[in-house]
Amino acid sequence: MGRALEVVAGFATNPGATFTTLTPSTGQSFTVRGTDINAKTWLMASWAFNATVGELRIRSPRLHDFFSGIRNRVTANFVGPLYLDPSGDSYAQRLYAQDALTTELTGGGAEIDTATLLIGYQDLGGIAGRFIDAPTLGKVGLNVVTVEVTVTAVVTGNFGGAVAVNSSIDNLIANTDYAVLGGFTDTRGDTVGITGVDFGNLRVGFPAEPSIRNLTSNWFLKLSDAFTGAWIPVFNSANKTQTTVDVQTNGAGGTYIINLELVQLLPGSVPGGATGAAVQAGGGGAPTSAGQPG
Repeated sequence: MGRALEVVAGFATNPGATFTTLTPSTGQSFTVRGTDINAKTWLMASWAFNATVGELRIRSPRLHDFFSGIRNRVTANFVGPLYLDPSGDSYAQRLYAQDALTTELTGGGAEIDTATLLIGYQDLGGIAGRFIDAPTLGKVGLNVVTVEVTVTAVVTGNFGGAVAVNSSIDNLIANTDYAVLGGFTDTRGDTVGITGVDFGNLRVGFPAEPSIRNLTSNWFLKLSDAFTGAWIPVFNSANKTQTTVDVQTNGAGGTYIINLELVQLLPGSVPGGATGAAVQAGGGGAPTSAGQPG
């Protein structure tokens, strides 16, 4: 199965009180990717970063209605989930292949406001992302490790400042798989993005909100629990220079120190996808057994 997860972000310049269609970040689109019509696609979360209070509206003729749709109030200077909250049981909105989602914001009249959708694909042609579920993590997880990077964001509303996961601290064991639980940042923005060959060269990510680190530090684990599926990204350290971290934020830009919370996995426990590195048994001198209490 070509499982995929993608954050799609965009921005509106000086939207004011009028719903303004978001301009997608460079290289992105709010049109759902083409999939097998029998495979499911879901809107799993959304969030926004406004300097001024506003609203995020997501609509499509394929969803409930094209008049108001999914419409949520955006708190100024707070980047919490608006649609769904993966910290507990949740519900995902079904999406449809090649449907152009009309994604709009209101906000301030003298600022760039931003928003992000998190979309999950059960089977996306040409993609073979590597993901595991929470029970698998409990069985094959070995050690927790933190990767820290520094990203200098751009001021245009686009993703920018991409750096490799090993750009600041190169402490990953060679030829070893790591699950990404989530992470947190010291500076408020819209989205922290992580892109790599093990994710099918798509960008996964979480809200860049320092005040909810209890949620974002375990973002993908909570996502897996909430939606009862394999949504925890896995990458191999052989691909560390091609696995990058960037930030999408408003016109303030800024410097972001980001901690990614990883779990080292038992060697050979996660198959390599079409774009993932093959894992050698016993790679990195890791233990040969693992597991959680219970």
